Amino acid sequence: MTISSTGIIQVLNKPSPDLLTTWYAEQVVKGKIIAGKDVVLACKRHLKDLKRQGTDDFPWVFDGEKGHRPIRFIEKYCKPSKGNYKQLILQGWQHFVIGSIFGWVHKDTELRRFREGLIFVARKQGKTTVISGASIYGVSKDGENGADIPLLANSMKQARLLFDEAKAMVKASPNLKKRFRSLRDAIHFDKTFSKIEPQASDSEKLDGLNTHIAIFDEIHEYKDYKLINVIKNSRGSRDQPLLIYITTAGYQLDGPLVDYYEQGLDVLNEVYPDERTFYYLASLDDEKEFDQPEMWIKANPNLGVSIKLEDMVEEWEKAKRVPAERNDFITKRFNFFVKANEQSFLDYETIKKNNKVIDLETLKGAQCIGGFDLSDSEDFTSACLEFPLDTGEVFVLSHTWIPEKKVIADNENIPYREYAKDGLLTIIPGEYVKKEYIHDWFVEKSKEYAIELITYDPAKAFGLVKSLESYGFKTEVVRQGALTLGPAVDDVKELFIDGKVIFNYKQPGSEEPTKNDLFRWYINNVKIKPDSNRNNLPQKQGKYRKIDGFAAFLNSHTEVMKRMVEPKGSGTVGFISISDL
Repeated sequence: MTISSTGIIQVLNKPSPDLLTTWYAEQVVKGKIIAGKDVVLACKRHLKDLKRQGTDDFPWVFDGEKGHRPIRFIEKYCKPSKGNYKQLILQGWQHFVIGSIFGWVHKDTELRRFREGLIFVARKQGKTTVISGASIYGVSKDGENGADIPLLANSMKQARLLFDEAKAMVKASPNLKKRFRSLRDAIHFDKTFSKIEPQASDSEKLDGLNTHIAIFDEIHEYKDYKLINVIKNSRGSRDQPLLIYITTAGYQLDGPLVDYYEQGLDVLNEVYPDERTFYYLASLDDEKEFDQPEMWIKANPNLGVSIKLEDMVEEWEKAKRVPAERNDFITKRFNFFVKANEQSFLDYETIKKNNKVIDLETLKGAQCIGGFDLSDSEDFTSACLEFPLDTGEVFVLSHTWIPEKKVIADNENIPYREYAKDGLLTIIPGEYVKKEYIHDWFVEKSKEYAIELITYDPAKAFGLVKSLESYGFKTEVVRQGALTLGPAVDDVKELFIDGKVIFNYKQPGSEEPTKNDLFRWYINNVKIKPDSNRNNLPQKQGKYRKIDGFAAFLNSHTEVMKRMVEPKGSGTVGFISISDL
């Protein structure tokens, strides 16, 4: 096996087909096949698991023949509907993906190990063709009666792309055509009463599914878990259900894809174990590789097969001159997360840098600044405490309240219950958030921390401010204009860029840290709108993209930033520690 100067793989002396899954993993780990660091980790995981076979704590074995069966079926019967191809020949990375998903089984039951798989690759890798073929195999050769295989997407138009490819494959093959019954909206395999159907989040038949294998296409477009949860709940009666998510990167940075991607990084880096999910995460490793065509194969493992390198180079040279086209190319062709849109406050990589966890026990008695944003009483209300740390970092302890009526209406697809379970949000009985809840939160926190000052937007705040002042808190109004908020926005952004904003924490006595996904969601929803004097003012990106937690944080930071940089006795400027406050 050699690799050309263009990064295209030339394979020589390949092993027998049933060994190709492991062969690919070995070549990647040895550096003989160029791959991104996360694919290298996936291959190391496979090789490590091979060595774990037969041990008491690892009930799984790799059956190369089982892994190769769907590949053999696809190559024999499934012809791509587009392009001048006489036969579909799967590449090494596809052997690794399909072979791993179908080849790892329980040592006693021989049922599949992996219940879910995330395949994260750039566009034009032939994923639609391969996954369509896998669905035809799954509905007919997987030994299951009454197996439903939904092909899913955020819209029916996208779902039908997979379905129409599968239907075209059946039509093009005399052998498949004899065994399958293709209709406009379903492909039936009558022998086992099984079928393949396109489904979308707005489909009416979702609740009646009995899912055996589900294929989710382009989950970067999903804003919530509604469709995914329906499918997960439909697989209870299956012996070896399988959910496959196949997607490129996208702009929806607070949706399921980013959650699953980060979970995958944790699993591959052995932060926590998950033996039942397969990950293949193919992307460029660094922005420096944008102008290194020999590295593009990391995100495009089909380079030289379904994509010509010279065409891709030409397209990049053109796209990088136009900001909107450049971002789209980076996202879809380099499979690299970029800003949600041109006005986003922060990009994915910047938000990800701020992932530290602080032990709340270490902050007992520490001084801090409070902030709150009341918004409408029928909507989100948020408050926070911001702690300046002697490291130059800040810690934000954030909480939100929401009326139960809004949760029951659930017209925004926001995971209120999950946030409440994690202690990030309180669901208030009734139709609105009573100000007493915010008052009581500050009172409770004042028993643990020294709240020096509470900042606020004066809109709708009169009663709560009087209540807080009556208790003994000092308060400070924050005028919501460019002169006040503009400098705080700029300072907060610099802190995020430097990875100095901490919002995850560990409760006293708790084993697991609390990841404040609600606060991260607020941050991701912020866009910046400069005024006529180029002062940056925060706005939310859309009607349902809430930023209340960020607004509360920004209020507190108008005061914290003053305390973090103060003149010393010599007249120089420097950071001060909590003990200096």
